[in-house]
Amino acid sequence: MAEMASKKSTKVSKKTAPANHGGQPVLLSGGNPQITKGDGDAPVQAYIAAMPGWKSDVGRRLDDLIVNTVPNVRKAVRWNSPFYGIENKGWFVSYHVFTRYVKVTFFNGRLLRPVPPGSGKDKDSRWIDVYEGELDEDRIAEWMRQAAALPGWRGFDTL
Repeated sequence: MAEMASKKSTKVSKKTAPANHGGQPVLLSGGNPQITKGDGDAPVQAYIAAMPGWKSDVGRRLDDLIVNTVPNVRKAVRWNSPFYGIENKGWFVSYHVFTRYVKVTFFNGRLLRPVPPGSGKDKDSRWIDVYEGELDEDRIAEWMRQAAALPGWRGFDTL
């Protein structure tokens, strides 16, 4: 019985302490970077730098689009994803790496025109999956302008 308990605790410790590869962020399921929670540009840039392959370019382009489209945007990393918001209005967009695409989620996306194609359990959120070579910067910038003008999501702080 003691032998089983020791095997069980070994398995738990392996799951809770992912290996760090020479100071580089660990890539989680689907290639999403594991980045420490933080506020400001630095953790977002760390996330973008750690995005694998062509997805890092998509992350840079999304970040540039958001910064150039939405004055005074605030940035943070939560749940291993960059979040963008407006002070006193909340968070309006986030993105996340998956195996074959980058998912860009608009928290009040059902109010955008045209409505982004992805939807799920949250009645308000909508998203678009960006595949390699398919980032429509004009469409995304227009959605960013619209989303930033709406009340945002206030789930993890008082932004």
